[in-house]
Amino acid sequence: MSFGLALLALAIEAGAGYPDALFARVGHPVTWFGALIGAMDRRLNCAGESFAMRRAKGAAALLALVLAALISGVAIQRVLLALPGGSIALAALASSLLAQRSLHVHVSAVARGLSVSLDEGRRAVSMIVGRDVSRLDAGGVARAAIESLAENFSDGVVAPALFLAVFGLPGALVYKAVNTADSMIGHKSERYLAFGWAAARLDDLLNLIPARLAAGLIAAAACALPGAAPAPAVTAARRDAPRHASPNAGWPEAAMAGALGLALGGPRAYGDTMVDGAILGDGRREATGADIIRALALYRRATLALWAIFAIGAFAAG
Repeated sequence: MSFGLALLALAIEAGAGYPDALFARVGHPVTWFGALIGAMDRRLNCAGESFAMRRAKGAAALLALVLAALISGVAIQRVLLALPGGSIALAALASSLLAQRSLHVHVSAVARGLSVSLDEGRRAVSMIVGRDVSRLDAGGVARAAIESLAENFSDGVVAPALFLAVFGLPGALVYKAVNTADSMIGHKSERYLAFGWAAARLDDLLNLIPARLAAGLIAAAACALPGAAPAPAVTAARRDAPRHASPNAGWPEAAMAGALGLALGGPRAYGDTMVDGAILGDGRREATGADIIRALALYRRATLALWAIFAIGAFAAG
C-alpha cells in the first residue's frame, strides 16, 4: 500500500499541475502512451481482416501496452526509491498521472466563457468533450461541462490515485495506459469495434470500483456544500447510473446531478450521430454558468474527501 505516495502526489499536482514548459520539452505520459497506441493501430488494425483477427490483434496490442507500462513503472519505482529523496521524486513523477488541477482549470474556463457569450462557452467546452458543441445552447454547454467534470473526477483523479495508492507507480501507469487506449480506440465505430474491444472491456473493469467511490465522494461532499443534497445524490446514482450506456460513467454523473438538483445526460450529437442518452437526476434541465461554479465547489470538497481517505490510510499504515 502506498497511501502516503498517493497523498503526496495529489498535493504536488494540486499545487503545480503539469508545467507547460515540461510538456513542450518532453511531452506527457498520456502522449507517450498515445503515440504507442497510434503506431500499433496503424500497424495492426487492418480493415481487410476478419472481425475475430482484428479483435485478437487489439487484445495483443493492449497486452503489449500494459506490459510496457508495468515494466517501466516497476523499473522507475525501484530506481527512485533507492536514491536519497527518491520518494519525493517518485511522487512528483506520479503526479503527472493525476488531473485535479487541469480539470478544474478547463471546467472553470467554460463558466467564464459562458459569462462572455454562448460562442465562448462552446469554444471552452469543446476542449473537454467529444460531442458536437455547435448545437448546444447555454444550458447544454453547462450540462456538458458538469458531466465532464463528474466523469473525469472518476477516471482522471480517483482512479489513478487509487491505483497509485494500492499498487504504486506501476499500477497507476497501467491504469493510465488502459484508460488512454480506451479513449483512443475503445469506440463502437466500424474501425474500432473489433480492435478496441479489449481496451474498452478492460477499462470498464478497472473503473468499476473508482466510479462508485467517486459517486460516494460526491455525495459525501454535498454534506459540506450549502444548497447541495447528499440524499438525492445517492438516490440518483443508485437509480439512474445503471441506465447509462457506460457501466461506470453514470455513477459520478448521476451523483453530481442529484447533489446539485439538476437533470444531466440525455440526447447528444457526435458529428452526424445522435446518441439518446439516459437522463440522470430529476432536477432542473436548464443548467447555467452558476451551476458550473457550484459543481466545481462540490468537486473541490470531493477531492478533499479523497485526500482525507489517503491521509487516514497513510496514518494507519505508519
